[in-house]
Amino acid sequence: MPEWRWITFPIRRRWVLGPTEWVALHQRVSQALDRPEVAAVILSHGTDTMEETAYFLDLTLGSSKPVILFGAQRNASEKDSDGPRNLLNAVRVGVSDDARDKGVMIVMNHQISAARDVTKTHTTDINSFQSGNNGFLGRVDDDQVMFDRSPARRRHIALQAGRQADRQANRKKGSLCRVDIVAMYGGADDLMMQAAINAGAKGIVIQALGAGNVNSTLFVAIREAIEAGVKVVIASRVPKGRVQPIYGYQGGGQSLAEIGAVFADDLSPQKARILLMLALQEDLDRVSLQHLFK
Repeated sequence: MPEWRWITFPIRRRWVLGPTEWVALHQRVSQALDRPEVAAVILSHGTDTMEETAYFLDLTLGSSKPVILFGAQRNASEKDSDGPRNLLNAVRVGVSDDARDKGVMIVMNHQISAARDVTKTHTTDINSFQSGNNGFLGRVDDDQVMFDRSPARRRHIALQAGRQADRQANRKKGSLCRVDIVAMYGGADDLMMQAAINAGAKGIVIQALGAGNVNSTLFVAIREAIEAGVKVVIASRVPKGRVQPIYGYQGGGQSLAEIGAVFADDLSPQKARILLMLALQEDLDRVSLQHLFK
């Protein structure tokens, strides 16, 4: 029977974690996973950005041991809070031999989700965490952990110290470059693009329409950003499906591809931002960057 210990990570408490906390958490989890007596790492996390933390860790950790995040959709003061059950199920997954080499997972409401696929879909429902078109990895019954598939298209990107100048310029974001998300909507202009560039963003993710489209005003701003050396990735505000270079009008996906934009496949804007942030540790050309998003 494995011995379980609670390990407290001395990370400054915040309601919403960001790159600085992700880097610190990565270091602490890596240290725990390196210990031979540790079979798995289980992290309690707020549900609002749990999918982002999970994806960051999935991209940067290299261990075959499972890392599991869980949370609660119902407050702990409620008599039917789902937190205790989610914790119990996370432990069950952690000690399962089948959980090895599955990467980082989220266990909520008896469902096991891959970090790349999972997203929060409802503000309060206990069935909020869903895995889109790819579906759950598996489920937890009272007496058994059952996996139906393994996660696909996983990437590993090692964290790097970065150049001293980059660390100084991005000290509020840890050692990672600043990447912002700019939303496309009816009547959008270039104000947020310019604000991101002026703030020092090295990369920008566009939360585009449909399969990856913007209006002509935002198209011009994207072109200017790319010409200035800013990496631009196109994602979609639509929760399911891929972005693709389909339409040829100014601002359509095809025209964006022609000026050098990268397409995020089916990644959400928030997860595309994390992948781009890590990719910018290297000076990748467009082809290499696009390959990471496949």
